[in-house]
Amino acid sequence: MLMATLALVVVVGVGFRKAGASLVWYDEVASILLAWLTYYGAALASLHRAHIGMPTIVARMRGKLRLATVLIGEACVASFFVALAWAGVRVLSVLGGTTLVSLPAVPMSLAQSVIPIGAVLCIAAQLLSLPDVLSEVTSADHNESTTDV
Repeated sequence: MLMATLALVVVVGVGFRKAGASLVWYDEVASILLAWLTYYGAALASLHRAHIGMPTIVARMRGKLRLATVLIGEACVASFFVALAWAGVRVLSVLGGTTLVSLPAVPMSLAQSVIPIGAVLCIAAQLLSLPDVLSEVTSADHNESTTDV
């Protein structure tokens, strides 16, 4: 939905510009929609474990080292998103009563709310997919120990 809205806003904005009647708001709205798309897309990618990682290195580890590496990695990711959420809430408090430049009826805090919301969604996605990751790690260890015998 965000992608379709962004595409529509850009096409309408370009159309009006080509017609010689530029819209003053479309580029600001498009950039906010792009930020929302980025944060929400990152949360969706987190849920599917589609971010950049080093699965080959982790797969070559054995036993407790592999489990510890996965848990430390998860803690680092969660810590980052907790810090991002905290910073996002701070940004919202700083913005206070400011509004968008081109649309004074829209509060800037609405536009920037994507920072803490996206961070919380990423944390939730990591936590929701963590059991699958841990079962993969422990089952891989179990499979390796039975083939070693």
